[in-house]
Amino acid sequence: MNNNIHKFGGSSLSSVECYKRVANIVLAHSQAGDCVVVSASGKTTDTLVTLWHSYQQQDSHAVANILLQLNTHQAELIEQLLQGDAKNAALRALQQQLQAVAQQAECRQLHEAALLAHGELWSASLLAAYLQQLSVAACMHDARTLFTLNAGQLLHAQNQQQCRALISATQINVVTGFIAANSAAETLTLGRNGSDYSATLLASYCDAKHVTIWTDTQGIFSTDPRKVNKAIKYAKVCRAQANLLAKLGNPVLHAKTLSPLKDTDITLSVRSSFDLQASATEVVKEGGVKQKRFITSLQNIALLTVEQLVTAEISAVSQLIQHSVHHFSSGDDTYLVVPEEATHQVISYFAGRANIAESNLHGCAIVAPSPAINNLTAQAREVLSEHNIAPRLIQQDNGYVLLLTDQLIDSDVLSVLHDKLINKGQEIALIVAGVGNVGEAFIAQLATQVTRLSTDYSIKLVGLVRSQQLLFNASGINIAQWQQQWQQEAKSYTTEGLLTAISQLDYEHKVVIDITASESFSQLYTDFVERDCHLISANKYAGTAPMAWYQALQTRLAARNLYWRYNTSVGAGLPINFALADLQHSGDKITRIEGVFSGTLSWLCSQYDGSVAFSDLVLEAQKMGFTEPDPREDLSGRDMQRKLLILARELNIALDLDDISLAPLMPDELALGAWDDFLANKHQLDAFIEGHAREAKLQHAKLCYTGLLNIADNKVTAKVGIAYVAASDVLANLTPGDNIFVINSHWYRDNALVIQGPGAGKEVTAAGVHSDLYWLVKNLK
Repeated sequence: MNNNIHKFGGSSLSSVECYKRVANIVLAHSQAGDCVVVSASGKTTDTLVTLWHSYQQQDSHAVANILLQLNTHQAELIEQLLQGDAKNAALRALQQQLQAVAQQAECRQLHEAALLAHGELWSASLLAAYLQQLSVAACMHDARTLFTLNAGQLLHAQNQQQCRALISATQINVVTGFIAANSAAETLTLGRNGSDYSATLLASYCDAKHVTIWTDTQGIFSTDPRKVNKAIKYAKVCRAQANLLAKLGNPVLHAKTLSPLKDTDITLSVRSSFDLQASATEVVKEGGVKQKRFITSLQNIALLTVEQLVTAEISAVSQLIQHSVHHFSSGDDTYLVVPEEATHQVISYFAGRANIAESNLHGCAIVAPSPAINNLTAQAREVLSEHNIAPRLIQQDNGYVLLLTDQLIDSDVLSVLHDKLINKGQEIALIVAGVGNVGEAFIAQLATQVTRLSTDYSIKLVGLVRSQQLLFNASGINIAQWQQQWQQEAKSYTTEGLLTAISQLDYEHKVVIDITASESFSQLYTDFVERDCHLISANKYAGTAPMAWYQALQTRLAARNLYWRYNTSVGAGLPINFALADLQHSGDKITRIEGVFSGTLSWLCSQYDGSVAFSDLVLEAQKMGFTEPDPREDLSGRDMQRKLLILARELNIALDLDDISLAPLMPDELALGAWDDFLANKHQLDAFIEGHAREAKLQHAKLCYTGLLNIADNKVTAKVGIAYVAASDVLANLTPGDNIFVINSHWYRDNALVIQGPGAGKEVTAAGVHSDLYWLVKNLK
């Protein structure tokens, strides 16, 4: 009937700006016939619950004050979102509804479920009206006309008929979450955070293809990312683990959310409504994804024993207290894990069959593949013991362990538990682009690196990209036999196909390693980041892209806690970027960087003494493979210009390529035409170099080609070109082919820090890429 169901939680609708953001999402991701399920705005449900408690306590003054709070919040949303008649009608309706609540409270005729339903009714009415104001065909549905229960059981056949009759195929359908009705048309609720459940119920009744849960987090994480900054966002989670997490109190999904999807092909994903660039977490069927590891902290809970507990009572209690409830059996006893504040309410419900076993408990739940649970339990006990926390109860079952303690497990302890229990066993997928000389050397060194890092992560090479060919195996490519596999299995690919393959990888971490010299491939970095890939690049193009693009990439990386390493983009394997970072992190201020950043130009200038024509040296270097296919690319100096820009940006200097003056190591006219034209006029290059060499000699200096970045008096000078360097200077005494970086700073003012060594070569460059990979893995750990 319709294609997609979108559900927006209270945090996604908490303000005027949030409503506008949601409307934009609906416009971008929905079409006629789709449904949008909404929760109450912000903390509206909490406020309504407080109102109900005040009503029960017969505190009329508190009831009046809370009604005023509700009016203020809802009226503000209406005033700022709607216009004209729509605004006036919405404000009148709000006043009538609040007056009715006040009268019912005064007459002692208030009903809890009907009261709580107002939050969703307000959200749905307002969003539908706002969409209509934006010229979108939209309508609002009260879910009490769609979902009917009898004796607590959903009437599936009737509900399906109602949904198919009422949901419009020509409009966007905005539907209230959380609420339903019984056969007597009385209001019922589906439990706290029940709007998720409403969305999947609606999907099953309408034969939808996909459900998207839009929330304030980027997806489903290994633990709470607000407490553990190295929490892992999973691209895919199986339904069974997602359901178990919900029952154990993880707030991302409601405990009943997945039940309507059983035996269907409806897909579900969790996305952030606040960060539209972030990729989603897909919740998939068993067998379609490996099981993950999670740790969920628990606070202020009680443990109750219940006699003769039946399954239906668990759902009833969950609905009663508006909270997920977990139960388990140990020995002859059956236990319920409930929030501390709901203890007496639950005991009253069971009317003498329930007793408090433990109260004022905290702790954590670990969810993982069953074979790992025994080992994880032992490790968790060891970590807790190291922090003087002794579990009062440990309940271990299929796929999880529950550790309940007297002490609160704070963020520091949770971080240690996460590092010891969750990060172990994680997998990293590598996609290597560029399998030429350096790429081959990198792969040849990879087996040793994988072994070295195996105590931290399982690392698998899953993709190789070269020109228009792709070898991809999600289970891993045999590193020792990659060339044979390449010959037999590599296929042509499209960018869309590559990105889709990366999106579907079920790994905790993904790393794209770019050893190409392709500008077009570097432009895919933002796409890789959107698919939660870390980046390692020897490619210089991304680091020297226009500043706006470069800064946007850095912002996206930071938002997703992703890393980008590019040490080999300057100086091959020399640790220049590491050195600059270390100096700055230790409090030093760099004032000047000068050097020779091209192995080719280093070799040419070091070899030239006038006895052999410079053009002949260029041809010799070309023959030895020291230059680009067209050596004029080296002589242009553009490569050094890009490297100097990368260094400047490492110092947080906002430059673009055009801000660096460039004087080529050849006459400008030789840059024109084909290579044969250059050969026919190479005498011009010889004359050009001879002239500069004579001038250098007159100054008792040597001809060099250098890059210079100078920061003085808040002024930045950046240039690349010919320099006459004193014969005693370190720059004038390079080993042919070496790179050199001469760094001055506050600490190295009079005696510069010098980094020198081979600036090219497949082995050293590949080793530099491995250095970045090693750094990345250790920082992930």
